[in-house]
Amino acid sequence: MNRRTKILRSFFFPILLAPAMVMGADVASSPWGPDDEIGRLNMITPESRKAALENLNPATTYDLSVEYYIGMPSWQEAGDPRFQMWMTHTPKGTQVDDPMSVGDKMNAHVSYTGSAFSMYAHTGTHIDALNHFGLNGKVWNHFSAEEHLGDRGWNRTGVEKLPPIIARGVLLDIPAAKGLEELSPGYRITREDIKYTMTVQGTDVAPGDVVLIRTGRMRHYSDGRRFMVNAPGLGMDAARYLAGDKQALSLGADNLSFEAFPSEDSENYVPVHTYLLAQQGVTIMELVNLEQLAE
Repeated sequence: MNRRTKILRSFFFPILLAPAMVMGADVASSPWGPDDEIGRLNMITPESRKAALENLNPATTYDLSVEYYIGMPSWQEAGDPRFQMWMTHTPKGTQVDDPMSVGDKMNAHVSYTGSAFSMYAHTGTHIDALNHFGLNGKVWNHFSAEEHLGDRGWNRTGVEKLPPIIARGVLLDIPAAKGLEELSPGYRITREDIKYTMTVQGTDVAPGDVVLIRTGRMRHYSDGRRFMVNAPGLGMDAARYLAGDKQALSLGADNLSFEAFPSEDSENYVPVHTYLLAQQGVTIMELVNLEQLAE
């Protein structure tokens, strides 16, 4: 699901990891019980929301979403549709077709314009729900496709189950910490990169924080091919550090894939995704526009 999001200084997210990946690895059971569908977002409490709100500067807001347009960068490698928009009704066309059988006179008087669009659900700024990737036919907390995947999608761990996220946000600008405008193509962000960036910025990640990672790739969003090909992203060690050691609430980045490719694991083509979503219960935000926030 894609939601246009405005972020206050303590970022608001109306939104949706742990052993090394081996073929025998499995999804995790939730520490919040067998019925849990929201994972790490259970860390949000009335007290944590209150603490985040008390640190707000309500005069400053940031829109972290990208624009949607025909030809925008999107993922088609698995055959999913690009973003498309088309007219379904025009004033003159309605007069010619009379689709509602109201007659020429009324169609000439009432000028009707309508449109439609289609796209892959992971197009543009979006959140990966916990059922986006799993292991061995199961997703977070052992919900199985056999029992919980119907003709209209999963009935467990969907983005519709996620609560509004009000939490402290931490921006980690990895290239800026290195004195760069952007990370090089294919660069794999490490644990040491995260630690170094926090030191340079004078920031830290506390349990329950939302962490947004800037790679600089968003600078090329208007050039679809350059944006999509060989993007820098998170490595497994960095993911373990943020989700495991630091206990981050949710993670996001300014690229499409979040993690770097090719995979570090010969038996798993998206080890960071399965670690975060299926083994740690941590939602992932992708295509987050961090350029204005980083200024």
